[in-house]
Amino acid sequence: MKIFKAEQIRECDQYTISNEPILSIQLMERAAQSCIDWIFENCKNHRNFAVFCGNGNNGGDGFAIARMLYHKGFDIDVFIQNPKTKFSENAAINFKELKEISEISIKEFKDVEDYRFDKRTIIIDALFGTGLSRNLEGDFKNLINFLNSKSCVKMSIDVPSGLFSDNISFDDSTVFKADYTLSFQFWKKSFLHPESGKYTGKVEILDINLSQEYISQTQTNNFVIDDEVVEGIFKPRNEFSHKGTYGKVTIIGGSYGKMGAAVLAVRSALKTGVGLTFIHAPKCGYEILQTSCPEAIFTEGGTQFINSFDVDENSICGIGPGLGTDPETTKNLLKFLENYPKSLVLDADALNIISQDRNYLKLIPKKSILTPHPKEFERLFGKTKDSFERVELARKKAKEFEIFIVLKDHHTQVITPEGNVFYNITGNSGLAKGGSGDVLTGIITSLLAQNYSEENAAIFGIWLHGKAADLAAEKHSKESMLPTDVMDELGNIFNKLNKKLALKL
Repeated sequence: MKIFKAEQIRECDQYTISNEPILSIQLMERAAQSCIDWIFENCKNHRNFAVFCGNGNNGGDGFAIARMLYHKGFDIDVFIQNPKTKFSENAAINFKELKEISEISIKEFKDVEDYRFDKRTIIIDALFGTGLSRNLEGDFKNLINFLNSKSCVKMSIDVPSGLFSDNISFDDSTVFKADYTLSFQFWKKSFLHPESGKYTGKVEILDINLSQEYISQTQTNNFVIDDEVVEGIFKPRNEFSHKGTYGKVTIIGGSYGKMGAAVLAVRSALKTGVGLTFIHAPKCGYEILQTSCPEAIFTEGGTQFINSFDVDENSICGIGPGLGTDPETTKNLLKFLENYPKSLVLDADALNIISQDRNYLKLIPKKSILTPHPKEFERLFGKTKDSFERVELARKKAKEFEIFIVLKDHHTQVITPEGNVFYNITGNSGLAKGGSGDVLTGIITSLLAQNYSEENAAIFGIWLHGKAADLAAEKHSKESMLPTDVMDELGNIFNKLNKKLALKL
């Protein structure tokens, strides 16, 4: 799915209005109906809605939603700034229709302190939408601060009021803190970054049938990895294939006391379908690895730590899990990178070694995939003030070194040498545990060995990792799930993908 800027979304609206054709008020009605369908399906235990409407088209959405909710049998109260408020053309039309329903109470913002909010009340924020470009002030700021103090369910229409669509809000800004955001047609970039995404709650993207012609023709370099993207990447297995069809992986990692990281990477590579798996590790890990990963072939690279990098030239390497940063490991890794001709996956201690000197970045083979978490990224490329700036720096560095950067975060991003950014929307906070990154390294390396392109291996890999984590959280909880639980769910994800594709044949 493409991520468009607020201006592009407005252009898409206008293109749809002109070319469907459809009246703008009818498009607003369509958007409101999509919200009603979701609310009616998911909020059956609530009876009362307090709908807060602004002066523009987001307020018009709110008026239409309030009217439709009333016709569904809910109790509705609508709040506006004051009776003299001048609304946009479409908001004014919907407000006029709303006033004709005597059972709907219309109040002013100043009345909110005397309003009774209870556990069955849902607050709907329809104050600003996508057009905001400055901090909230006055009545709106005071209102949102008051609403944020209430413990009942809060829902925003399109964008939480006070939040910018395309960039980070100011440090001292006031933003409505939603439990749910019902947004139209597209993800907004701000939903996908930790500083701003914390205000959205659970995001639901509602399809309002905006022009597919406009969407396909309009360029962007920001994307969301959704099921449609993944189904276009996934390659089902050929029934007449053999182990040589699915490539060779060599996981280079492990050192005394850190052999578990190598085990996780190897096992996840195996579970992702590679044909042959090698583990290049120090002798101290031999029994552990042969017992934990009997399907993998062990090759020795040292005693307590790796001091040689002799690997099968036909295999794809994933380097870093549990590797350590011993001087001998460092020296020989750098020598290996200088002479290795193919793309590979670099994680963990491999990145820590490279970060010791900025000149080492030049040794990374072209089209390789780096998988840093934010601190590792900082050590490699420098500090940034926030995650928006970090992505822009990652674009610059991916282009400069012709590499793919998998920037791990709540919504992990794949940044390509062409400057495209793919945001992942699978996964959960249960992945915030040591070992999760090692599993991801094994998955991506395995896909790369199976002849997925570097871009597709990274995109498909982070989606698989997150999707398996979502299943693991359902079974074990986010608190108790382990990286091994994530790995064990990979088979269920592949089963679902194969069934989906079979239904399309």
